[in-house]
Amino acid sequence: MTVIRIALPVPLRSQFDYRYDDANDIAVGMRVEVPFGRQTMMGIVEALNVKTTLGPEQLKPVCKVLDEKPIFSVDVFKWLRWCSQYYHHPFGDVLQAALPVKLRQGKANNFALPSKWRLTEAGLATDLDTITQKAPKQATVLTALLAGEPIPPGHSAPSKALEKKLWIESYTPQLPELNDITHCIEEHAPLRPSQQQAVAIAAISAQSHYQSWLLEGITGSGKTEVYMQTITPFLKAGKQILILVPEIGLTPQTVQRFERRFGVSVGALHSGLNDEERFSVWYQAKYGHIAIVIGTRSAVFTDFKNLGIIIIDEEHDNSFKQQDGFRYHARDIAAVRAKQLNIPLVLGSATPSLESLFNVQQGKFNHLTLSQRAGNAQTAPMELVDIRHQDMTFGLSPYVLNAMEATLSRGEQVMVFMNRRGFAPAVICHDCGHNEICHGCDRPLTIHLAKRQMHCHHCETVEPLAQSCSQCGSHNLHYQGVGTEQLEAGLQSRFPHYSSTRIDSDSVRGKHKLNQTLDAIKQGKHQLLIGTQILAKGHHFPDVTLVVIVDVDSALFSADFRAYEQLSQLIVQVSGRAGRAQKPGRVMIQTHQPGHPLLQDLVNNGYQDAAQLLLQERVSNRLPPHSFQVLFRAEHKDPMACLDFLTGIKTIMSSSPCTMLGPVPCLIEKRQLRFRFQLIIQHQDRSVLHQWLSHCLPNIEALPSAPKVRWHLDVDPHDFN
Repeated sequence: MTVIRIALPVPLRSQFDYRYDDANDIAVGMRVEVPFGRQTMMGIVEALNVKTTLGPEQLKPVCKVLDEKPIFSVDVFKWLRWCSQYYHHPFGDVLQAALPVKLRQGKANNFALPSKWRLTEAGLATDLDTITQKAPKQATVLTALLAGEPIPPGHSAPSKALEKKLWIESYTPQLPELNDITHCIEEHAPLRPSQQQAVAIAAISAQSHYQSWLLEGITGSGKTEVYMQTITPFLKAGKQILILVPEIGLTPQTVQRFERRFGVSVGALHSGLNDEERFSVWYQAKYGHIAIVIGTRSAVFTDFKNLGIIIIDEEHDNSFKQQDGFRYHARDIAAVRAKQLNIPLVLGSATPSLESLFNVQQGKFNHLTLSQRAGNAQTAPMELVDIRHQDMTFGLSPYVLNAMEATLSRGEQVMVFMNRRGFAPAVICHDCGHNEICHGCDRPLTIHLAKRQMHCHHCETVEPLAQSCSQCGSHNLHYQGVGTEQLEAGLQSRFPHYSSTRIDSDSVRGKHKLNQTLDAIKQGKHQLLIGTQILAKGHHFPDVTLVVIVDVDSALFSADFRAYEQLSQLIVQVSGRAGRAQKPGRVMIQTHQPGHPLLQDLVNNGYQDAAQLLLQERVSNRLPPHSFQVLFRAEHKDPMACLDFLTGIKTIMSSSPCTMLGPVPCLIEKRQLRFRFQLIIQHQDRSVLHQWLSHCLPNIEALPSAPKVRWHLDVDPHDFN
């Protein structure tokens, strides 16, 4: 009998030991089915021949071994164990997060390309003219196959008829091997790099071992061109490439650019794909049937046969941080993976995170800069528009509206950025002053006039649009504030001769809607572009010459210490959409605080100067990245239950040298009828913080109040809402 340890996908930091009679049939990293309570659960073998505290009669047997060989490579298994330890998250849960859904469900680890039709010798010898007269649909199939094209949809019956005649046959294409793919790599029409681009390409390409590079390039400076020319020698050496992008909207256009450039199939991984599509890319990367994978956050877990370099575009973006379950940061764990594999890591951004800039100062990252836009494009100047005492029209000042009219009259496009979807953020009774709120969150309901609904954007509660006040019954309801939906309606009425389009999470739902809208913008079908952050990152619109940022003031008074950094990044990223081609651009930022030091510094001195000042503030206040944090958050219908649990943690950690902030209510104190409180624990030495956390976690989990509340631990937190 062999005692084996199984990592199970449960939110428990316990160890689970089982017995297995034939040790020759099992290895670390294999999937197995085991009894767990009253159910059977799929887990992964964590260790063999372990010492257990359980007696032989207590050890349950493994029900079934699902794999013939480990599902994880040795390197990935070691890396995932580190992730579990660093984030203090159950190992079984981490392993599950790294697997495609199909494998989590216990299905077989195999994949084949869908079958296709091909002509037989008899089919090649047929007289196509005769077939065209007698059976035109069958002739269409034969013509397509002769031209090497896919068979048109709706032609399954003619295909079956041709198969009976033995003129065509079905076959399963073979997956290409990695060496065959990389030997076929040929750069199509690479651009001549600028001097700065050439320096960056040469520096990164010369590294075959671990080195972290921060590529800081202003918007439109050609960072993607640097990526493509950098990876060429890696591909030709038989290596695979992983590229992470922050938004699902950026994935398809990035994939298309790389496919056109290298003439090979590129794997895409993002939440818009179904489970089978995601498994297909994972399988082909793991077994060496695909050379390049481009994906969003979770693509960092993709296994590779021979990974050569990792590139993270827009590395500053908050979407790389997972905000529920296993709360990892894709940028940070990618850096550890690159170091363990001894391969280069490239972090690209026009607005690097303060963490990355701090790592440059500490000598951990090498710094490369692209300070000039590609071609003859010039950086668009930013202008602060003082909207105090102005007569605003759907959130826009007369000065801005006149600038928009002048831009449109020249045949150019205008982008209006507002990071607030819906028609209006609140509805208020003009007679009694009552504000319609979500009763689960105590937050105002956002009006979505087109759907005749009110939404809570915190818990996704949806209610019918109020026709009268729920307090006094009055019909005198006023909509307060402006959202993208109202902005679009207002601009359509103000500029009726120009086409407008809105891009936010409400308007681009559907698998292909976003790409279709982006294509229409590039073709000049829309002149007015209204959108949220979806529109702000990475897109190239050569005819956009005016960018208007509607509301920046709310971030200037946020309780989140990262608010200034995120606002600076957002302004620069949105501004980067203007003047990216030959036409000069212009950026107008509406604000009630035109004299604010951050805005003045950003407009007059640029992001790099503003970031250095913010770093100095963080150092003086002992905030990350100068220190390190973990956050405990508790939720319960009774706020005292949260306070009891978090106070218990504070008592347990009281003998540590760590600083503790709280417990205090979260910025959004109530969500889905539960009160939310948090405790931040901080220390300037990362190792000291984690040692104390590891030491105290068993006692924290043993607190009598722990089972009574819903709680979680977030290492390196980014969300304080």
